Amino acid sequence: MGLGLSAIRLDSTLNLVIVVVLALLAIIAVPFFWERWRRKVLGRSTTILAAVVLIVVSTAMGGNMIGGFFPTVGALLGTGVYSGESVDAVASQNGSDLDKLRDAGAMRAKEGKGSVVHMTVTGKRTGLTRDVSVYFPPQYYDPAYRALKFPVIEWIPNYPSGPEVVTGPYELPARLDAAIAKHVLPPTLVIIPDPTGKPKVGHDTECIDQVNGTANDTYLSADIRDWAIERLGANPQRKAWTMAGWSSGGYCAMNLVTRHPQWYGQAASVSGYYKASVDAETENLFKGRQDIVDANTITVNMRKHPSPVDILAIAGDKESFESFSIDQLQTAVRAPATLSSWRIPDAGHNMNTFKAQVPDVLAWIGARTVPPSAPQDKKIVSNGGVTPWPLPNTGAKGALVDVVE
Repeated sequence: MGLGLSAIRLDSTLNLVIVVVLALLAIIAVPFFWERWRRKVLGRSTTILAAVVLIVVSTAMGGNMIGGFFPTVGALLGTGVYSGESVDAVASQNGSDLDKLRDAGAMRAKEGKGSVVHMTVTGKRTGLTRDVSVYFPPQYYDPAYRALKFPVIEWIPNYPSGPEVVTGPYELPARLDAAIAKHVLPPTLVIIPDPTGKPKVGHDTECIDQVNGTANDTYLSADIRDWAIERLGANPQRKAWTMAGWSSGGYCAMNLVTRHPQWYGQAASVSGYYKASVDAETENLFKGRQDIVDANTITVNMRKHPSPVDILAIAGDKESFESFSIDQLQTAVRAPATLSSWRIPDAGHNMNTFKAQVPDVLAWIGARTVPPSAPQDKKIVSNGGVTPWPLPNTGAKGALVDVVE
């Protein structure tokens, strides 16, 4: 069932054209058969229903292609199979058998291509198990780099998408290959976790530790980071860690980095915003706790808890709230934090806006992260001397209460 649904593309121009043509034919059929079927209520009802359904489906498919949310029907319904799409290999849980995939990765590396491997990762603190895709740069399979620790970009997908949207429609692996080949970005591990879990639609978590609910923040920050350091050989230094994303993923990136500056050095956001989006798709995240709202408002964190993090915020000039968010961030930023920002002319909140900015985003990250390096002396702590600030208790299972390195 899952395999069949994953074969039905929602991001195909051809499929969209077919549905639009069927919708037009259905619309034409309504008046054509109206008089002929004046005594056939079922026939009239069927033609009207078919026209309405096809109009809705074609409109939804068009919006999906613009936003790049779901590449297949399997992704939309969350069958679990979709997460392995647009990848080069699938590993066992927590990547326990990654060493067996080295030969295949080395073959791709000879062509200058990185490898994308999908797996599920269970967090030690939260116990959450979610889909995770990892981009391994070509150098990861080079014996000369075997003893080195790689920097990391944790790329947060936009709601309601999962890892498959980043490796598929966003074409991030090819962009990474090009940036690394041009020495714009050092060889970097890119971890793409599912920020939502299943089901997706109607369960927007905004990457937050929900009050008396799911510890999404803790999973995406502490759990993923600990796992990557232990299993992937990621560099534990905070300047080696960047979070990035588009739309809700951009908000998540900026929020998590300003909340956990002892672990992350940079955040890059395209079309993100300065506070959690609360709408019909959002779960009841805060349950009336204003302290948790404030703790997840980036501008509040920047004013009250300034830390040495670098933030990039990009928005299209036709994105009113995202552009307004840049104004708010510019007002709130305090040293030692830095804020880089720009607005894209004639750009709105869509996938093309994001894709056009990826090369510049990777260049910005490349200028600030660290290259693969030898392991540091054990006496050197990975938080770079940054003291974390106490976080309010949300009551979420496994959530961080007071972050200590």
